[in-house]
Amino acid sequence: MKNLILGIALFLIASLPLTAQQNTNNKEFLFNYFEETTEQLEDEISGLSEEQMHFKPSEEEWSISQCIEHIILTEIMLYEMAKTELDKPENPERKGDVKFKDEDLIEGIKDRSKKAQASDELTGEGQYNSPEIAIADFKEQRQLILDFIETTPVETFRNHISDSPFGAVDTYQSILFIAGHTARHTLQIEEIKASEGFPDRP
Repeated sequence: MKNLILGIALFLIASLPLTAQQNTNNKEFLFNYFEETTEQLEDEISGLSEEQMHFKPSEEEWSISQCIEHIILTEIMLYEMAKTELDKPENPERKGDVKFKDEDLIEGIKDRSKKAQASDELTGEGQYNSPEIAIADFKEQRQLILDFIETTPVETFRNHISDSPFGAVDTYQSILFIAGHTARHTLQIEEIKASEGFPDRP
């Protein structure tokens, strides 16, 4: 599953310029990006009605409720994967294998012109009727990730490199992917709200 997720990420950025340089190498950047993506998601769903939460632009597309559920399911899964990766021995000798720049990873994930199919276990069923409950659940599990970042040195993240179908990534980039994935689906929520037939606010 990890290779599938990271493979999707690297597929999404395959058309972007590549460089081995990494210039986002600090916790402040991580914390700011997680805070930014939290605020963006909360702003997008704040005040939505139950009808708006469950509206689908078409039968094949997701509702906002499903998007949020997918975000939460995916974040906790990727967090567990990152923790598992750090249980393995460090392999800093492979740093040169990491070719994707952090900023390219972020921008590529947010590129909604390239679509990817979620696995069944990460497809939300639409359990959230209110944005208040959804954002509370989101923040609760996201705090686990923030605590993980707080207690882990950046160099430890950088010293754990793993393979995906499209190349090597380090665990710092895996953490970035978590927040970037939320940004991607926040954009999807924007698209749903802008779609024809989206219910008016009560």
